[in-house]
Amino acid sequence: MRIGLVLPKVPAYSETFFLNKIKGLEKHGHSVVVFVNSSEKRQNSSFKVKVAPKLYGNKLKVGIVSISKLLYAFLFHFKGSFRLFKLLRKDGMSFLQSIKNIISNVHILSETLDWLHFGFGTMALNKEYVAKAIGAKMAVSFRGFDIGMYPLKNPNCYAKLWENVDKIHVISNDIEELVYKNGFNGKASIVKITPAIDTTFFKKRAQQVTTVPTNFITIARLHWKKGLVYTLEALAILKKEGIPFHYTLIGDGTEMERLKFAAYQLGISNQITFSGKIPHESIKDKLQNSDVYLQYSIQEGFCNAVLEAQAMGLLCIVSDAEGLSENIIDKETGWVVPSCNPRLLANKIKEVIRLEESEKKSVSLNAQKRVKEHFNLEKQQLEFVNFYI
Repeated sequence: MRIGLVLPKVPAYSETFFLNKIKGLEKHGHSVVVFVNSSEKRQNSSFKVKVAPKLYGNKLKVGIVSISKLLYAFLFHFKGSFRLFKLLRKDGMSFLQSIKNIISNVHILSETLDWLHFGFGTMALNKEYVAKAIGAKMAVSFRGFDIGMYPLKNPNCYAKLWENVDKIHVISNDIEELVYKNGFNGKASIVKITPAIDTTFFKKRAQQVTTVPTNFITIARLHWKKGLVYTLEALAILKKEGIPFHYTLIGDGTEMERLKFAAYQLGISNQITFSGKIPHESIKDKLQNSDVYLQYSIQEGFCNAVLEAQAMGLLCIVSDAEGLSENIIDKETGWVVPSCNPRLLANKIKEVIRLEESEKKSVSLNAQKRVKEHFNLEKQQLEFVNFYI
């Protein structure tokens, strides 16, 4: 079987959710072609990479590229290109826009595939008819932002997708609910395959969980949806109540300046380390020296970092945003707190750090066991192989 995977860019070493999928498919005899928008340098890989035409920048260059790609499409891949043209025109797209659509998708039209799988829902926009044009089945994955937030600004954006998709992949039950809330008509099957981590790398820590945890940690892109301002406000409450702690925030993003200023205003700058973005292989060392993992997101598809923290034996406190309440079993493998309420989060942190050592150990062991059994890479690989059957 030949499977095409449409992504924004070639998966980085740390993006195990894509690389592990590709590795598993290849191990079971399938070939994978990755279609990307960016031609940036990549590591040596076994899979074929096709880059979309660059249709922005110097107008003369764009014009030359457009003409050459259009000629290539109709001279060497006439059947798929003409079929796409007819499908787009039938859908009401103008002649010119249909031609532009063929040009922008020529890197896909040039391949023979059994499945065309869009790694994020937004990647399928304006490509809803490409799979049908080349005689392939169409699949799409929804992971969080693409179904939880993007449709809020773009209502009914997936209407064409629902009519053409053959199978939908979601990473949690809450994401599946959002698919239906955003107009899914039930014509395609939905398959849940959760994220997974390398449980041979993220293993139980050598030291025991301390009696009074004081080292908190969060690993996240610094974006408002991660609820980090609420996290800082909760930590400020702890400081006012005389509870000592240190908080390490790992990650980079547009909210860095705002968060640093918020920490200053809240009077907790001295208790926080903004580590920025660090190599994925260094994450384990940071987790090794922490006691409690906090993920108080406003919106979250699932969150691999929470799985990694559980595998390392940290006590995890998360919000009830989408997949987090499935990632953590409340009071069994961690604790789930209603989002957007710093006082509730602060109270839960106090409750957790004051637990008896035996209770902490029990939750820690439960979390490690569950992650190892249900969120390992081997299980995920097999589920993706079965996805295309």
